[in-house]
Amino acid sequence: MKCIVAACLALFGVASLAVAAEIPPPKAAVILTVSGKIANSNSAAGVALDAAMLDALPAKTTIADTPWYPAKTRFEGPLGSALLDLVGATGTMLRVTALNDYVVEIPVADFRKWPVILATKIDGKPISVREKGPIFVIYPFDQEPSLYNELYFGRSAWQLKSIEVR
Repeated sequence: MKCIVAACLALFGVASLAVAAEIPPPKAAVILTVSGKIANSNSAAGVALDAAMLDALPAKTTIADTPWYPAKTRFEGPLGSALLDLVGATGTMLRVTALNDYVVEIPVADFRKWPVILATKIDGKPISVREKGPIFVIYPFDQEPSLYNELYFGRSAWQLKSIEVR
């Protein structure tokens, strides 16, 4: 009998994790779409996010040297892990696509292990498309020097438009 009760509790626990969170539709222009292995959605494409929706997620600031700028640069934006939590990501890999159709795969583990941000601001200003915006994947190069290499530079996609969770 104890086994049946334990099995039922486990089943209900798993079922409660699968309950979709209600994500409101965007009120402004969509700047990021997340699709694939996700539990939540707010559009036919998956989860569509405008700038305000991204700004509402838990965020971080990273001040770091990067190969793309001549001096230390201040990047601000939501944590990648917060985005994964919002959409209910269940996959292990992210297929990230930029506005120019550049595609890179990023392990979900990167967003869980380090405070990777989806930078929407540089030096306190929104990132324009011309300046690598509206979204730039930034690893915490300032706090983890082992990330300062070609592998993570390649995963630091800019002009991000979509993420497919695989």
